[in-house]
Amino acid sequence: MIVSIVLIFASMFLFAMAFGTLWWMMYAWRTPENLAETRFTEPDGTQGLFFSLLVPARHEQAVLAHTVGRLLESRYSDYEVLVIVGHDDPGTTAVAQEVAARHPERVRVVVDTHEVKSKPKALNTALPYCRGEVVGVFDAEDQVHPSLLGHVDHAFRSTDVAVVQGGVQLINFTSSWYSLRNCMEYFFWFRSRLHLHARHGFIPLGGNTVFVRSRVLRDIGGWDPDCLAEDCDLGVRLSSAGARVVVAYDADMVTREETPDSLYGLLKQRTRWNQGFLQVYRKREWTRLPTLNQRLLARWTLGNPFLQAFAGLVIPLGIALALLAEVPVGIALISFAPLLPALVTVAFEAVGLHDFGVQYGMRVRSWHYVKLVLGSPFYQMVLSAAAMRAVWREMRGQHGWELTHHVGAHLNEPDIRVPCEVRSEG
Repeated sequence: MIVSIVLIFASMFLFAMAFGTLWWMMYAWRTPENLAETRFTEPDGTQGLFFSLLVPARHEQAVLAHTVGRLLESRYSDYEVLVIVGHDDPGTTAVAQEVAARHPERVRVVVDTHEVKSKPKALNTALPYCRGEVVGVFDAEDQVHPSLLGHVDHAFRSTDVAVVQGGVQLINFTSSWYSLRNCMEYFFWFRSRLHLHARHGFIPLGGNTVFVRSRVLRDIGGWDPDCLAEDCDLGVRLSSAGARVVVAYDADMVTREETPDSLYGLLKQRTRWNQGFLQVYRKREWTRLPTLNQRLLARWTLGNPFLQAFAGLVIPLGIALALLAEVPVGIALISFAPLLPALVTVAFEAVGLHDFGVQYGMRVRSWHYVKLVLGSPFYQMVLSAAAMRAVWREMRGQHGWELTHHVGAHLNEPDIRVPCEVRSEG
């Protein structure tokens, strides 16, 4: 009897998680109107805002010059670039100073002197030096489209919002078995789910290609220096304060990035993000959201590391009970219920992979679809392991920043500039 109850509970829990994941993945494609609303509108040709673009860089000498170089190719005229380096990072500092020396009218170097380094501390260090009406954040390995700032400027002026979140896309899907799934995860997150969050008034912002009005950012106190997911925390605090956010994803406007260069790097990155979500959950800023639906969405989103960690324990237990324990046939059939939304999710991901290839001008071969399907359970194991590691670190009070290493793998992919489409408001 106890075995049957445990099996039913585990099956329903996993079914709910799988169904929820599928439902949110499909948001942008549920109606043509939803899909149209996810894109930028076409700029009107005028410029009205000055941008301060922050690029925190730590041990990023391999990719920093390329990133700043791409920012300097912008077709927008009113912006500055502030590269933030650590006082103990001579390699990256040398690259930053060399670029600034070549472009003194556009690039400045800000030195972060904190003994314990983190991205939010670096961003807060640079905030007093920002002269722009809008502050934008990019990572040191980003490949930014030259027309992006014009589209962001138009989004601010035409909608009078506090925040514009642009699209970010991992692009090197052929680098490894996990990079394919990592790229698709970003595709669905920025192409679909963040738009759902923005529509419901609760959004964990992305870590880069995010633009915030300077006065709003200063009024809210900048970034939390002790949070491992400073982007999520900023989004939650702004959502709780009633700030309006626009999310826009265009294949030709996304900021291109690379996946972590090793499986262990991916594990550490996801551990940091999950632990950051748990920190934001514990701060309880989300309880200030005005509606019950917003608070439920926040609780589910921020508490997801707990759910993923629990799933990592429940899945092998459920499989073992279903195969080894003597249970009624009906209970055994119920134990396979989570497979239904999971299989539909994989099928939808395959459709998304085809769409990804079309949008980015990349050839998706049959083998890539096989890798997508076969890699699904192993990728979920990695995500569950990262969630369990995050819960364990949080319980032990381990809040050290684990840096993600970048090698520029995305720079080897073809830089396809897709012609702009006719767009609706995003």
